Amino acid sequence: MGWGTRTGVAVGVVLALTGGYLVADANDVVPGLLTTAPAWPEPNPFPDAPGAVAAPALETGLPALAGAAPVPDAGAVQGLVDALVADARLGPRVGVLVTDATTGDVLGASAESTGHVPASTLKTLTAAAALTSPGGSTTLPTRAVLEGQETLYLVGGGDMMLAAGAGDPTAVNGRAGLADLAAQVAGELRLTGRTTISLRLDDTLFTGTAVAPTVDPLSVRNGYVAPVAALAVNIARLTDEEYAPRAEDPAKAAADVFVAALAEQGITVEGDVARAPAPDEGRTVGEVESAPLSEVVAYLLQHSDNTITEVVGRLVALDAGLPGSADAATQAVRASVEGLGVALSGASLADLSGLGDGSVVTPAQLDEVVGLLADPAHPQLRPGAIGLPVAGLSGTLGERYLANAGRGVVRAKTGSLPNITSLAGTVVTADDRLLVFSLMADAVPDGGTYGARIIFDDFVASLAGCGCAA
Repeated sequence: MGWGTRTGVAVGVVLALTGGYLVADANDVVPGLLTTAPAWPEPNPFPDAPGAVAAPALETGLPALAGAAPVPDAGAVQGLVDALVADARLGPRVGVLVTDATTGDVLGASAESTGHVPASTLKTLTAAAALTSPGGSTTLPTRAVLEGQETLYLVGGGDMMLAAGAGDPTAVNGRAGLADLAAQVAGELRLTGRTTISLRLDDTLFTGTAVAPTVDPLSVRNGYVAPVAALAVNIARLTDEEYAPRAEDPAKAAADVFVAALAEQGITVEGDVARAPAPDEGRTVGEVESAPLSEVVAYLLQHSDNTITEVVGRLVALDAGLPGSADAATQAVRASVEGLGVALSGASLADLSGLGDGSVVTPAQLDEVVGLLADPAHPQLRPGAIGLPVAGLSGTLGERYLANAGRGVVRAKTGSLPNITSLAGTVVTADDRLLVFSLMADAVPDGGTYGARIIFDDFVASLAGCGCAA
């Protein structure tokens, strides 16, 4: 067979094979571009994203108070005030002021310009100052800073509400967790193959005495306040009780917890934990953040937490460019409140929690601060108003007002020391009018403090039940 014949046969074979493959392709027997199957239907239009749909109209969960709600008759309210002041069970020094929240008009008063010991109602001043500056959106970072490859610094940013384990995004006390911080650090160190590190503690944020010198040392031993520190676990409590014994050195105790958390991640801390400021050139390898300051302020009001109040006051000082000390904190809070328009002439702030000896404010000053918290013209202060305990429902008022007209319509900050009872807040009357009140008694007879609370609660309940329109 000649070359041409062989070529022709080969071409024929190729064509036969090719034709066979094309037939198989058309019948979808082998892969290819041809098909005899019906064409695919046209695709449906791309659906609109749900986000492009107009949202439903917002509905009001609770009706707003009517601006035209009747104002209680000043004569009727003054009569209630006179009867309260005349009650011998409160002692000879009782100051009262009741004002209309909308207009500021005085409805009833007695010794409203006389200085009294505020006890924990003083915390309302700290709340107002902190919400003004540094502001409710501020968070407090706890950082881990690496110097070189061998030295790690635990840097406190003022959060004394750290969790020992993982942080809880729904909590205020425990929002940030040291276990989370340790996990971040371990992840960074594993990239270099390191499993050992030296640890330093930087708690230089706050300075001066850790507890105000006006506070009785017995209050520290009884767990009413902890030494203020740049970081701590569970407000330095050694147990889960509200007034538990506190760590003598909260920052060092937190560092020890962090060492244990690193160990659980396979990182060993070599040597002792020494105190040292973190270097500026260090690299941040982990960070956790506290709840916003708006939530922290609500917490200190709800729980009347002395320690967190003092911490927040020092943050106000730092934001004002002052040292993070107790003295600077009282100066900064006072200046901030005066900047809101409250004249504090004659007032004295021995500390910020009201636990120490020497603080003095008038019912008028206290009333004005609470009025600012509730004033819509100061929206930045609103977390202070809604953070106040609710009568019969929450915080330090949770077990009070259980069987009177004030339950659910009174929000107030409590104050209690030996022979001292105070209460300041807001109340909605039966006619839906919002009132502001401040009640102070600082010479209650021995053994009468608990009874004085009940007397004050009954007075505010009488305001709540008041339908006495002018």
